[in-house]
Amino acid sequence: MPLTLVTGGTRGIGAAIALRLAEAGHDLVLAYRSDDAAAAATLERVRALGVDAEAVRADVTRADDVERLFAAAAQRGRLSGVVNNAGATYEFAPLAQTPVESVERTIAVNLTAPLLIARAAVLAMSTAHGGQGGVIVNISSGAATIGSPGEYVHYAAAKAGLDTVTRGLGLEVADQGIRVVGVAPGLIDTDLHTTTGDPERVARMAPQIPLGRAGEPAEIAEAVAWLMSEAAGYVTATTLRVAGGR
Repeated sequence: MPLTLVTGGTRGIGAAIALRLAEAGHDLVLAYRSDDAAAAATLERVRALGVDAEAVRADVTRADDVERLFAAAAQRGRLSGVVNNAGATYEFAPLAQTPVESVERTIAVNLTAPLLIARAAVLAMSTAHGGQGGVIVNISSGAATIGSPGEYVHYAAAKAGLDTVTRGLGLEVADQGIRVVGVAPGLIDTDLHTTTGDPERVARMAPQIPLGRAGEPAEIAEAVAWLMSEAAGYVTATTLRVAGGR
């Protein structure tokens, strides 16, 4: 069975990805930051699908935690895939009204952490480092190209940086057995909007989507599962937009 590490893998889009990959036969290492109850619930659901799974509590903005996370994965076997899903927005506001601390945290979670994870993934999977190859999937955002004025320009900028990681790293390791791809979700119906203080955002913004609705986490998970499959074997260094046409 393939062994895949998913960061932020126990809630929202990450949990949907974990479930879909479990259905596809992936053993899983699920990284999460603090919600033990969500981690336990997601583990129970993926294990019920017949795969081996472990949840590891880690702050992926910290290099030592990233090292510990990959060490835990190595104890379960050779990694064949990594999903760089962990991300966060902390509030919706124009940049001038966004606290500096929030800007710094947003960049750390949405750009610095994925870079640290991608670096560790290459060391674990690259044929140049003794690995057997694999796939890295970076979860970006439609905000990367829209810019998200008035909401979170700093988050959009971090995700645009992540798209550059996908492009550049994909070319860098193409001859090392690793494909690097991205998925850019649009408006997705998760609890992110409530936790960042705008519970009505999905209903308010849905009419702006050409398809007329918000997306579901499972629809992002389907894109990830395809990109990680052999069916997408000729796809690398690019980001797939899953945003209802927006």
